[in-house]
Amino acid sequence: MTDSAVTWTLSGFGDEIHEDPTVQVAVLQALGARHVEVRSAWGVNVVDLDDDQLAQLATMLTDAGMGVSAIASPIGKVDVSLDPDLEVQRLKRVIRVAHALGTDSIRVFSFFRGEGVSVDSTRDAVMVRMRMLATEAEREKVTLLHENEKDIYGDTPERVLDLVESVGSPALRLAWDSANFVQVGVTHPHDEGYAMLRPYLDYLQVKDAVAATGGVVPAGEGDGQVLKTITALKDDGYTGFASLEPHLDEAHALGGFSGPAAFGQAARAFAGLLAEAGVSTR
Repeated sequence: MTDSAVTWTLSGFGDEIHEDPTVQVAVLQALGARHVEVRSAWGVNVVDLDDDQLAQLATMLTDAGMGVSAIASPIGKVDVSLDPDLEVQRLKRVIRVAHALGTDSIRVFSFFRGEGVSVDSTRDAVMVRMRMLATEAEREKVTLLHENEKDIYGDTPERVLDLVESVGSPALRLAWDSANFVQVGVTHPHDEGYAMLRPYLDYLQVKDAVAATGGVVPAGEGDGQVLKTITALKDDGYTGFASLEPHLDEAHALGGFSGPAAFGQAARAFAGLLAEAGVSTR
């Protein structure tokens, strides 16, 4: 690919900034983002937003000129032994949110397992459940973006590849998270997983981690090979979303948290890497 200008669309997990979506939007816009990844609003997870809350959120985002890059759902972040239809029903609720907020992208996971249960023993059950979720996504014309969360089935590059190829659905694609790979012992995520997963990769989540401690740090300050991954994506012609998920403060009930100041720190670190790689954002 030539060195012509490459532009990605910047987004971020709004509830890592603040519970109030108006504050989320203000901070993201100050950082140059015109999209938000929605995991919760007013402290309510997307699965549990009622009709009034959803309508209020949709109106507020539209009035602010903000798009939604994806719905950061918790689908699949449950034990694999549970009734699989429970997650299908929860996915239907999340799809309602996606439609209302004008996005067709929904983050999902590939199931936890009980203590002492081997990951290999859960494979068939995981595939059945992910196929059920993909079938619902195909019907509703949305795309599931599997995140390589630690301690789920798809937490290493090899198992992520197994998952996406075995399910074999156009509605199941991948979100790449360098920090999560580092935290499960994939010490060089780009070198160990990028080439095999790139054909299915549709979304970039931005955070980094230190291999020795597992601690999350701003992009480029850890072992996640974030700059190398950015450069490879640029060279491959990637023009999608880059969504900031810094996790720089203590986690709370709804997921990772950073606060406005640390979120800004993470955004500036990522901007430095993008500049080095020759990628701009909008």
